[in-house]
Amino acid sequence: MEINNQNSWFHILESEFTKPYFINLQQFLVEEYSNNVVYPPKDKIYYAFELTPYEDVKVVILGQDPYHGRNQAHGLSFSVQSGTDVPPSLVNVFKELHSDLGCEPVNHGCLESWARQGVLLLNTILTVRQGEPKSHADKGWEIFTDKIIRTLNERDTPVIFILWGYHARSKCHLIDSWKHTIITGPHPAASIYSDNMDFFGSKPFSRANQALEERGMTPINWQLPANV
Repeated sequence: MEINNQNSWFHILESEFTKPYFINLQQFLVEEYSNNVVYPPKDKIYYAFELTPYEDVKVVILGQDPYHGRNQAHGLSFSVQSGTDVPPSLVNVFKELHSDLGCEPVNHGCLESWARQGVLLLNTILTVRQGEPKSHADKGWEIFTDKIIRTLNERDTPVIFILWGYHARSKCHLIDSWKHTIITGPHPAASIYSDNMDFFGSKPFSRANQALEERGMTPINWQLPANV
């Protein structure tokens, strides 16, 4: 349950691993994985960092905690493993993606192709007990992922932060909006549970690409492959 020491993130975050909060977090996780069903699998906790090294990050899409259903979470925010039904919130993401950029719908919810292009799909909490959302809140993950956001904020190369929903927007104070681009909006689940439809029409994907192009950077190809 650790970041590969050959990964650039390891060297950036190495000082965190010996801090009391992180040691306590690791002890908690050992007990949780031994006594409960916990997602994602142990070898996928840091999958986002494996697919999107520090130096490659162009965009951050910030989620809260992993999906808590069987065979869903695999270490990338909003993404589910291939072969798993697409959750309602991700269905809405795909609807907005089609409206915004004309991207064709696909029959899976695996977002690995985004991650490989520099989209860090980061949750603020990296693990969860089956069927119990937010069950691993306030155990130390928030300190760790705040450190990641602060580290990206310190980069000279600008980053596009996509923050959906109140929880993600609460991280705005960690980001220098003069240096980086912050795109905020309602959580994609908002239209499932209420009449708040403001997520639709918010055009986060084209706005992110426009910001990248204005900085002379290659835009993201948001079209997912038909098969993964």
